Amino acid sequence: MEQTWLNMFKDKNLTIDDIERSVRYAKDLTHGLATIKTYPQGVTVFGSARLKPKSHFYGKAYELGEKLAKAGHTVITGGAEGIMEAANRGAFDAGGRSIGLNITLPHEQSANRYTTDNLEFNYFFARKVMLTFSAKDYVYFPGGYGTLDELSEILTLIQTKKVPQVPVILYGSEFWRPLDEFFRVQMEEGDKTISVGDRDLYTITDDIDYIVSVANDSVEKDVETVMKQCVDGVCESYSGVVL
Repeated sequence: MEQTWLNMFKDKNLTIDDIERSVRYAKDLTHGLATIKTYPQGVTVFGSARLKPKSHFYGKAYELGEKLAKAGHTVITGGAEGIMEAANRGAFDAGGRSIGLNITLPHEQSANRYTTDNLEFNYFFARKVMLTFSAKDYVYFPGGYGTLDELSEILTLIQTKKVPQVPVILYGSEFWRPLDEFFRVQMEEGDKTISVGDRDLYTITDDIDYIVSVANDSVEKDVETVMKQCVDGVCESYSGVVL
């Protein structure tokens, strides 16, 4: 099978380095897919790794993780510090399932200790696929470029109908309203680079209990079952996202 695949590219001047790099990519994805399908779909929480325990948002992420776990939901994060640690910690302390999907970086990011399951990736794209794949709802706390990247990617996938529409919730109106206003004034009404209705793809809230209620109303599917059914082209009927 591998040789047949490689024969497709025999006239493309591929080097050994190119092939070895693609194998490393495939290993990250294969390892992630093989593991993530053993987890139940849950609520993926995004946000800054820089926000410390004294931060208001750290406390709210902890509260969300705790309440989601008590309501029976799996909490999934990028597995690092800050908001991710807070959500994992809340779920962990409540006795729930707390999953961390971490990225290996030379100096910056280390896994937090409040996970019941932990999976490490070498490449951001593979990690992002798993963070997306495993979720029935997405919650975004304030963050930096990484959080904005993850948000824009999910919104683009939903906007272009590459994935089913699922709840996307932005927590912290003081942080997110200026971005929403930029979307409205500059992108929707000004340059018309997004359509009317695209801003309806997400909800901004300051209510943790509202997020939990949305999760309660979302249908959880067995990830492996969804994967198999998506091979048959019916994944658009599912609440959870499958890439």
